[in-house]
Amino acid sequence: MRSRSFNTLIGELEMEYVELTPNRVAMTMPVGPKTRQPAGILHGGASVALAETAATIATAINIDLKKFNPVGMEINANHIRSKSDGVVTATAIPFHKGRTTMVWDIKIADEGGKLICVSRCTLGVVSKK
Repeated sequence: MRSRSFNTLIGELEMEYVELTPNRVAMTMPVGPKTRQPAGILHGGASVALAETAATIATAINIDLKKFNPVGMEINANHIRSKSDGVVTATAIPFHKGRTTMVWDIKIADEGGKLICVSRCTLGVVSKK
C-alpha cells in the first residue's frame, strides 16, 4: 500500500497506515500547514480526504485488485470539534460489505480519543476493463 501512495494525496498529506485488516483500517494524518484552513484549524476537506482514503483502502483489502477497482460513490461528514495541531486518526469499520458496493463508518479522533469528525462513505467495486 505504501508504494502505491507515492505522488498521491495520501503522500502529500502525510497519511500513514496504522492498521490494515478486512474489518478495520486505521490511518493517521498530521494537522499542520498542509491540512489547515486559513483560520488555523483542520480543514474539513482534509478530514474528508482522510475518511475517504481509509474507506477506499478498507474496500481494497476486501476485493481482488487484479479484477476490480474501489471507487468512491458518496461521502458525508459531520465535523464535531476543531483541531489546530497534532495528529488525527481515522478508523473505518464496515456497515456493509457487498459484492458491488461497500459502506464504511469512519470516525476521526485526536490523540486523546476525542471525536473530531464522523463520516460515512460508500464505495463501488468496479470491474477493470
